[in-house]
Amino acid sequence: MPATVVVGGFFGDEGKGKMISYLSLKDKPEIAVRGGVGPNAGHTFVLNGEVHKLRMLPSAVLNKNTRLMIGAGVVINPEVLLGEISKYNVQDRVFIDGQCGVIESLHINRDKADDLKGRLGTTGSGTGPANSDRALRTLHMAREVKELSLYLGDVSNAVNFALDHGEKVLVEGTQGTFLSLYHGTYPYVTSKDVTASGICADIGLGPKRVDDVIIVFKAYVTRVGAGLLPNELSKEEAQKRGWFEVATVTGRERRAAPFNFDLAKRAIMLNSATQLALTKLDVVFPECAHVREYDKLSGAAKSFVEQVEKTTGLKVTLIGTGEDVYDTIDRRT
Repeated sequence: MPATVVVGGFFGDEGKGKMISYLSLKDKPEIAVRGGVGPNAGHTFVLNGEVHKLRMLPSAVLNKNTRLMIGAGVVINPEVLLGEISKYNVQDRVFIDGQCGVIESLHINRDKADDLKGRLGTTGSGTGPANSDRALRTLHMAREVKELSLYLGDVSNAVNFALDHGEKVLVEGTQGTFLSLYHGTYPYVTSKDVTASGICADIGLGPKRVDDVIIVFKAYVTRVGAGLLPNELSKEEAQKRGWFEVATVTGRERRAAPFNFDLAKRAIMLNSATQLALTKLDVVFPECAHVREYDKLSGAAKSFVEQVEKTTGLKVTLIGTGEDVYDTIDRRT
């Protein structure tokens, strides 16, 4: 570390939650801070057979010594957030920036209307309308919500103070590069930028303070909702290959396609990525399920990893080979 940003390289659903959870348990950062959009992003990870799904808290929640923060650029659904805080009993280590926007029922209702959910395939969680109101300067802030008062703090100051004192900070992005409002497949995008620079802006972290940007790719590509998906497979073919998935937040079916090297190279450029994480290698190469040492991967799997490295110019430092957080090959030096 000490300041590491983790972002998605395709259209979301790359496995960022698992990688964040692994890094939090392995590297033991003092702070994990979430940037990105809001509760429209669901991060899933599994430890010892128990499935964890988060929409607001950072995926480092299982490390009991890590402070969990949400940056000012994130919009919050208080009900969802307070529910997660209670479930994981983390009341004493959660900090929310007072500048976070608040999603209200009117935003959810607008998001579920035909103009957004019907036309664009949004999640209906209210994040887009909330960000729209934020741009119009009519959105309520977290500092105005009594129920959140115990958790309010200056997240940007806390993060930079921690770095000044040699502490490790793990920054969690949401969605994927090609869902960025600016760099994605507009109009089928999320409501703000979700590249590494946008995520850092969300939490008040200047670009000179970032040591590493880990970009996460799945060994194949998936996408929910409408919008371009190059080389898309039929649902039947995706099911045949074991690539058919259902989204965490909405339960929507994910469309699937083979790994896209052109998109990967562009995502690396847009994020100034320094390391590459590759997840769900076991889905493409079932013989590699639960393998935790690189040398024990099959020849075909190694060839794929080497092709990714050669084509992108980045080392694949983390490889996911199963659902469990520790089904991870760590090749960092």
